[in-house]
Amino acid sequence: MTKILITGGAGYLGSILVPELLKLDYEVTVVDNFMYKQNSLLDYCMNPNFKIIRGDARDENLMKNLVKDKDYVLPFAALVGAPISSRDPFGTVSINLEARKMLSKILSKEQRVILPTTNSGYGIGQDGIYCTEETPLNPISLYGKTNVESEKIYFDRGNVIVFRLATVFGASPRMRIDLLVNDFTYRAVKDRFVVLFESNFKRNYIHVRDVTRAVIHGIQNFDTMKNEPYNVGLSDANISKLELCQKIKKHIPDFVFMDAPIGEDPDKRNYIVSNEKIEKTGYKPKFSLDDGIEELKKAFTIITNSIYSNV
Repeated sequence: MTKILITGGAGYLGSILVPELLKLDYEVTVVDNFMYKQNSLLDYCMNPNFKIIRGDARDENLMKNLVKDKDYVLPFAALVGAPISSRDPFGTVSINLEARKMLSKILSKEQRVILPTTNSGYGIGQDGIYCTEETPLNPISLYGKTNVESEKIYFDRGNVIVFRLATVFGASPRMRIDLLVNDFTYRAVKDRFVVLFESNFKRNYIHVRDVTRAVIHGIQNFDTMKNEPYNVGLSDANISKLELCQKIKKHIPDFVFMDAPIGEDPDKRNYIVSNEKIEKTGYKPKFSLDDGIEELKKAFTIITNSIYSNV
């Protein structure tokens, strides 16, 4: 039986990924510190192929013991996003970079790694020019910088697939409402308005369930995809914040949005991304922005507070 270890596996991404891996009869071990007090994996505790450890991915002795017999290691533990990274730079460096560096040293060369990073490493792109995996990385935020450094470490190690994720959206048992699509849809449902800063800035998007599908695709095609980075996003969703709001308004007609004449977005990324490379391997996203907005409308009927934010 294939054995998989996921650090941070009770988080926003892992809470969708874990049950899908269990359905495929993988043995899944999750280590998580449960810093958000989430109970997103309770449903799977009856499954004998699911193992859970409350611990810290920075604990070298713990990790040495956990990685011993694993076929795949997925370093998902991270402080995610520019705002939380600027608020907690020590935690960001120690979790997003140092813990991953330590993990790379204790793994054997035969063990396979699927590393999720971010396409925010592209920073500020050129108008009308798509960022490909060959585009020079120019991260602006500490979050972007730690992910770019992690990529270098694992490419030097080898036996890795790196997925540069677009801005993720959609509902998860460990919900996040601070991600851009989730945030704007939450505001549309709850407040009916949002004020935009630098509304012309563009970025790419991907549904949280399509991230899971990409990871499984990577596991199932590891030998032909390894030692390469892949952008993972919706090819028809390289859009500005203003265009995103216009799309949300089609689903929530009384949503009002306006440009702020002054002020800056703390997350300065602005680029469009090509996802052609991963699509050529046979992977195609399944869930559109419209699908996600409809899903989030239902989710925010249930969620009525802000404990589900990382900021």
